[in-house]
Amino acid sequence: MDRISAIRNVEDALREFEDGEADLAATERRVAAVLRTYATEFDGDDDVFRAVGDDPVDGTVVVAPSEPAARERVLAATGVDDGPGEADRPAFDLERF
Repeated sequence: MDRISAIRNVEDALREFEDGEADLAATERRVAAVLRTYATEFDGDDDVFRAVGDDPVDGTVVVAPSEPAARERVLAATGVDDGPGEADRPAFDLERF
């Protein structure tokens, strides 16, 4: 799914919600499915990575050019400080998605 198709699908989901044809839960599921499909079929120069490990990073999916960059983006996306205190950071691995 390309970016334009993803945006159109999200717009359709929002329109159905606004028109009362779908409730919030159904709209959330549909938008999440669109984003998941877009991420797994991502066709850019970067790769899609998923964090596997401790909360709060487990399951976080990011797009990055490398594993080190993906690690930084996962920490930033989850609000975990990437400072010198590694002991306070959650343990996680990265897998290409």
